[in-house]
Amino acid sequence: MSNDGGAPYGPSEPTSFGLRPPEQPHAGGPYAGGPYGAPGTPPGPGAPNPYAHQAQTQAHPAGPGVPDAPQPPSAPGAASVPTQVVHESDPGAGRLIAGRYRLLSKLGHGGMGTVWRAKDETVDREVAVKEPRVPDHLPERERATAFERMRREARAAARLDHPAVVNVHDVAVEDGQPWIVMEFVQGRSMGAALQEGTLGTREAARIGLEVLGALDAAHKAGILHRDVKPDNVMLGQYDRVVLTDFGIAQIEGETNLTDTGGFVGSPEFIAPERVLGQRPGPASDLWSLGVVLYAATEGVSPFRRSNTPATLQSVLNATPAAPASAAGPLADAINGLLQKDPGHRPDAVTVRRLLEEAVKPPAPPVAAQVMASGGAPARPVDGIRVGKKALVGVGAAVVGLALALGVVIADPFGGGDEGSWYTPKFPSAIGASVEVPKGYVVSDQPDEYEKDEHWLQYGDYSWSINVHLEVEKKKEDTSGQIASTASAEANADAEDLRAGTASMTGSAKAEVKTTVTKHQGKEAAENLVTYKTEEGAPREVRVLYFRTEGGDMYKLGIFYPGAGDFVDRGREVAEHAIKTLKVDKP
Repeated sequence: MSNDGGAPYGPSEPTSFGLRPPEQPHAGGPYAGGPYGAPGTPPGPGAPNPYAHQAQTQAHPAGPGVPDAPQPPSAPGAASVPTQVVHESDPGAGRLIAGRYRLLSKLGHGGMGTVWRAKDETVDREVAVKEPRVPDHLPERERATAFERMRREARAAARLDHPAVVNVHDVAVEDGQPWIVMEFVQGRSMGAALQEGTLGTREAARIGLEVLGALDAAHKAGILHRDVKPDNVMLGQYDRVVLTDFGIAQIEGETNLTDTGGFVGSPEFIAPERVLGQRPGPASDLWSLGVVLYAATEGVSPFRRSNTPATLQSVLNATPAAPASAAGPLADAINGLLQKDPGHRPDAVTVRRLLEEAVKPPAPPVAAQVMASGGAPARPVDGIRVGKKALVGVGAAVVGLALALGVVIADPFGGGDEGSWYTPKFPSAIGASVEVPKGYVVSDQPDEYEKDEHWLQYGDYSWSINVHLEVEKKKEDTSGQIASTASAEANADAEDLRAGTASMTGSAKAEVKTTVTKHQGKEAAENLVTYKTEEGAPREVRVLYFRTEGGDMYKLGIFYPGAGDFVDRGREVAEHAIKTLKVDKP
């Protein structure tokens, strides 16, 4: 560990990555210099085979925050680590901590601890309690560092008096370990909300204003958050927004807990100066806010890549395209906050002014104002054109439709016109191909599937929509698992999905509609699968089953949200992918 010597916010931060300093964008385009020439790729190390046997798949961590499920109306609080929904029969439920806090059920867990819903029996209220999770095999020095991080998180949050900062009630010591007791916020994280679709400009700006207020209060108190990201922004009841997880916060004048060679924070939201190990300041947190606002309107961080070093390189070198779904003051705020040089970023006062402008409802068209006052429409002044919103406001439906289509075509996930699809490269062992939207990128197969050339998947940058193609070879089916027909295979999968024993949905029970169809002139079958994730987010999967004359079974699955802004696009991608599936030897 190193000491900051009293300098504000600590010294320069060490990093274990050999990275290049920022450079000018290449002439090839705004994303040139990245590994794909594009703003992001699916999160590493990659998604496991969704059709694999349950024992072969890795459980996807659930979204952060408190699950979006009914809670007692008296429960306001915040869980500040990623959560995984579990039942109230969890081991440890009923335990009394510090003679006061009765553990009721687990809300979730992360690298730093497990968050419990608990009852403060002294004042009869529900709270969230973070239990430290430190492996027993860790050296004593690292265990002490972990406990000090939790104490620091409590101190950092407790020093702040702001409605957008989670309230810390107590630090209870149990068996020599600190348990953080905080308010319990009913709601879900912004990260979970973005899995269902993007936010509108005014809603994104409203949330941004609340997070900015929390950061401004922290900075004035000498605290840097250092991990601002959608997963750490809770969306509570009554439009409340809460910034959580001060677990890696840096408090002015305190010892820096970053180990030599270590790196803290989420790579795609970290400011360039932090990537380079330079001393951070308030502008570093504001950069992260800019990335959060970009993700809120576009669906994904513009710097996401398939692995951490590539992501950090994109933070240093990639120039994001202007947000397609944000305009006016919000776009100005985002573009300003994403300046590589922290000295060129707007300060909190400027960002607040821009976000406040973005939150304001649009002014009614001039003609509507005049008509409402009982007068005749005024003649437009020469040289002044009616804006887009005004045209829509006075009933220009055709113009409104064209503008709406323009937004779709300009979105970062590709449009629906004829030239926006391409045929990516699949392993020759698959013996088939399918068209996906331009800009979709291949996932990294996990280590256990590194040599498996029988499946591959492509997805958009947020990985909300992905296309999975695989083949089960008849010559390798020594146990006779492949069904004799496509419809029989689809029905067998449907039974497993309804029973909740299929890994395609993470073992969630699903509703399945099976239909018999044709593909390449031969019998085929489809399953339309609808289910909900552990956080309650609706999902859909459309799967085409096709058996060749040689007995090989092909499965083409398209996974996408079942509600929100992505659902129509997901269904469009599914329709096109199934239509363009070409098996080499049917």
